[in-house]
Amino acid sequence: MRNIRLGTVGMLFLAVAIGRPVTAAAQPPKTAYPGTVNYVEGEVSIGSENVGASAIGSARLQAEQTLTTQQGNAEVLLTPGVFLRLGDESAVQLISPNLTNTEVALSRGEATVEVTSIYPQNHLIVDEGLAKTRLLKAGFYDFNANQGEIRVFSGQAELTDGDRSITIKSGHEVNLGNPELKARGFDKKASEDDLYQWSSLRSSYLAQANVDIAPQYYANGYWGPGWLGAGWYWDPWFSGFTYLPAEGIFYSPFGWGFYSPFVVGGWGWPYYYGGHYYHHFDPHAVRSERFSPAWGGPRGTFDRSGTFHAGIAGGSHGGNVGGGFHGGQVGGLHGGGLQGGGGFHGSGLGGHR
Repeated sequence: MRNIRLGTVGMLFLAVAIGRPVTAAAQPPKTAYPGTVNYVEGEVSIGSENVGASAIGSARLQAEQTLTTQQGNAEVLLTPGVFLRLGDESAVQLISPNLTNTEVALSRGEATVEVTSIYPQNHLIVDEGLAKTRLLKAGFYDFNANQGEIRVFSGQAELTDGDRSITIKSGHEVNLGNPELKARGFDKKASEDDLYQWSSLRSSYLAQANVDIAPQYYANGYWGPGWLGAGWYWDPWFSGFTYLPAEGIFYSPFGWGFYSPFVVGGWGWPYYYGGHYYHHFDPHAVRSERFSPAWGGPRGTFDRSGTFHAGIAGGSHGGNVGGGFHGGQVGGLHGGGLQGGGGFHGSGLGGHR
């Protein structure tokens, strides 16, 4: 349900702030906030401190701190359902970590922002120099501080540069070096660089983690123990946080489904197989078979390891299936997980679902 009350948001956030998170086997309790580092690869640091794999889920950018990459990539959580990702030789500063006022500044290099879920109460802003871009809709956004470019692959943004402002719609870009602040179309396919591909692959892993962990918060026909509403939830089997909406299904800009516990546990969508085993993100995985069958069937891709990444065909972004479910409430930022439950694991490339 997209029409939510701020009182509900505040109550859920307070519950997370003071509540005891659910723990997972062999994992300390973890709680996510805006600025939490969710994945690193290569040389990454916060200030002068290196951030390695062991710090994933616990390292966190504080206000005014800067995360820097050398030859490496990083993924940072912003508000629930929003992922910031950095490419090589890039630096981003967290200006404001507030849940309803989240602002970052890209000082060099390239960053993408994947917005799976956003609400009118969210003021999500990315700075490049003096320009401020507010992200208004779910979508995928690319920022290049070296080139002074802002690209909206999907979604919509509002750019303010001094006393000038402009709306940037899907498929349009703005060059901040142009004296005339004007949005123009660009070739999306030709613009799918290394960071775009890396972001797409990360999105597929997070969607798979969603389906892996969501059933564990469903019990007796409703949401079960440890469920605190929409937010970030820790999956030890994927070694990171994923996003769980409160109700229904949300689709990422890349088409991956993020399901609520009710959809996965109650409706049994999407199909998933077997028990848990630990997953390690493979930045070199190749997606090899994409399909989208008729309404009601899962859609997604297999990577070369045989893992299926799914959504539900027929649902709309922000989500409904046949009008029965709608996107969930903004909740707190929460981590946790229970041992056991059904994992979502592929079975090979033979079209088997």
